[in-house]
Amino acid sequence: MLSHISRFQESLDKRREEGTLRRLRLPSGGIDFYSNDYLGLAKSKDFQHSLLQKIMAHPQLLSGSTGSRLISGNSDIAVSVENDIAQTHQFESALLFPSGYNANLALFSTLPSRHDTVIVDEQIHRSVHDACRLSNAKKLKFKHNDIEDLENVLKRQNGHCYIAIESLYSMEGDFAPLQEISAIADQYKASLIVDEAHAFGVFGYGLVEKYQLQNQVSAAVVTYGKALGAHGAAILCNETVKSYLINFASPFIYTTSAQDFQWMSIKTGYEFLDQHQDLAKKLQDNIRVFRSRNLDSPSAETSPIQAIVIPDNQQLKQVQNTLSEEGFLTYAIYSPTVKEGSERLRICLHSFNTEEEIIKLTGIIREFI
Repeated sequence: MLSHISRFQESLDKRREEGTLRRLRLPSGGIDFYSNDYLGLAKSKDFQHSLLQKIMAHPQLLSGSTGSRLISGNSDIAVSVENDIAQTHQFESALLFPSGYNANLALFSTLPSRHDTVIVDEQIHRSVHDACRLSNAKKLKFKHNDIEDLENVLKRQNGHCYIAIESLYSMEGDFAPLQEISAIADQYKASLIVDEAHAFGVFGYGLVEKYQLQNQVSAAVVTYGKALGAHGAAILCNETVKSYLINFASPFIYTTSAQDFQWMSIKTGYEFLDQHQDLAKKLQDNIRVFRSRNLDSPSAETSPIQAIVIPDNQQLKQVQNTLSEEGFLTYAIYSPTVKEGSERLRICLHSFNTEEEIIKLTGIIREFI
């Protein structure tokens, strides 16, 4: 036992020496340029008031669910919210999960069999990689957003293939060529699965809905802990896939359901988004201000995530510390979260940031690069 603890400590010491040791910190005061609260719903007093009204009218929402949804944890609210989500996104069905991580874990550990291949974009979220380890399927990568490389990988496979992409990537801040990948998937009879975590809310109901690809996508994952300011996720799919997940997905079967308040928060969030479409417009206005400052970034022009690549760890740390001293909350991404040599400052823009704040932030960054 002690030898194992010693090995753990050596790994921690190495990260400490490299300056990449992760620690839990309480949120500090400052100007938010690092959270995923793109539309400010997590801070919105109006949204909080809407939720409070629901609780006051139905205090039982706060009670525990008492079990998994297959035993005692199902409810009218859960079923109703799933139906509303499916109808809103124009999918046949939806299945709720307590988080996007759990939703991806369920999908990719359950749908692919030992005879299948999962082909993932090299920048896909860690949850997909973890899920594939629980599956018996073969996992292969294709170069980020490279349709030609994806097709080359598909050509070499014999069994059924699943393609895993994000519509908006959380580290690079760029978009997948959704329509082109959908066409390739159709050509090779592959199942396309799209993670919409960072696009939902920022771009309406997501990019699958925007491009009307519901019939070309085998499943989409929508998460609510970002632009919706709540928590949880839904898998959008057809009835057969939903029933299969209910019957065979361990992350769904063997976990206690979230309380009804979580599902009601999601329903209320959809209503709030519909009533406050100006928030997404204000966010785009702020993104335009940021892009007008002409900082070099691999991110898309309309993305709320703007990456500033600073491959020198010491310089990256210095930039972040200087910003922190000036009251700006940002997040530095080191390897192995991203490839070595592509470390970056990840800037998240929000509807509530001001033009003055954005100009001051970019001015400080410019001094270092």
